[in-house]
Amino acid sequence: MAGAGGWRRWRGRTGRQRRAFVGGGGLLVVATVMLLAAWRSTGFASDLLLNLGASVVLAAISYVIFDPLFEEARRARVQEHLSFDQKAFVDRLCRTGRRVRILDTWTILLEDQHRAETLRAVEAALESGAEVQLLLLDPDCTAAQQRSEELERQRVDVPRQIRANLRHLAAFQESLRLRPKLARRFQVRIYDASPSIQLYQWDGHALISFFPIGKLSFNVPQLEVDMDSPWGGFVHARFEELWEHEQATSSLERYWTTTVTLQDEDSDLVEMQVPYVTVDGQHYLDCQAFKLVRPLTVRARPPARTPGVFGLAEPADDDPVPPPVVARLFDQKYGRADGTRTVLRLVPHRRANDRTPAPRAAHAAEPPEG
Repeated sequence: MAGAGGWRRWRGRTGRQRRAFVGGGGLLVVATVMLLAAWRSTGFASDLLLNLGASVVLAAISYVIFDPLFEEARRARVQEHLSFDQKAFVDRLCRTGRRVRILDTWTILLEDQHRAETLRAVEAALESGAEVQLLLLDPDCTAAQQRSEELERQRVDVPRQIRANLRHLAAFQESLRLRPKLARRFQVRIYDASPSIQLYQWDGHALISFFPIGKLSFNVPQLEVDMDSPWGGFVHARFEELWEHEQATSSLERYWTTTVTLQDEDSDLVEMQVPYVTVDGQHYLDCQAFKLVRPLTVRARPPARTPGVFGLAEPADDDPVPPPVVARLFDQKYGRADGTRTVLRLVPHRRANDRTPAPRAAHAAEPPEG
């Protein structure tokens, strides 16, 4: 990953050198023409062309030597902004055609007053051919709770903010299903690691900041950097490290639903994607699409758990996690349900010789019609 960043920077330097040599070569051609014309001329015209040709030669040499140096100095320059300007960044998104990257805990760009404009700008960037990648903090990880404690005086519930972001991003991703070319370039992942850097990149530029204790990162100074600069290389490497880390990150699709295969004894009935929440190591599924008629097992791979065969049990008041808490978590993750959810808990499937009492089992689910 670091090698890939170095390769991009080397290619950038090579491109700048190539442009300098091409420009200098063009000036040398012009100078050569002038000097040949001076040699064939006499009098005032010869003197004029000779002086002009010599000046162009010096200009060409200066261009080849100094232009790359000026370019490097320009790229190394860092501009400081007092805070994050949402409108300015969204305006830049509309003109972006190569790459958009956001690394944050959650982003204020998806709050009510900015969301519609932001998503229109993201769509415009996708239509221009840009690759859009977002990395947000896992709302269920320890780091999210720690960040909430750091922002206690600000009264910010970080997990709730992240879940709201992911809910809006999932809806936007769903809206792209009929536009597969755009959908392939729009990717969202969540990471389980200590947040260290905030990154908002558009093409070859980015705004970066750090996470201060007790303050929102949007309200502290932002550094605008060129991605070919040392600062840009540093944040690029951090983003790549998280994005490619299979254990530390997961996709929005995996966060949003989990795959279960309904089983009747040893026969598979149907494979489905179902909403779920995880709390205190317990996994709860929304089985509203099922028709409950007979005992059932499911084959599932819950997050952070080994795939296996499970039974389904109705939540009870004496469970470690009270049913109202589970219902509230579903509302926070997916929004309030239009109808009543059918929430069931995954329980390890008992073997035939297992004599331990089973939790109150739910009736099995018939596959949905059609």
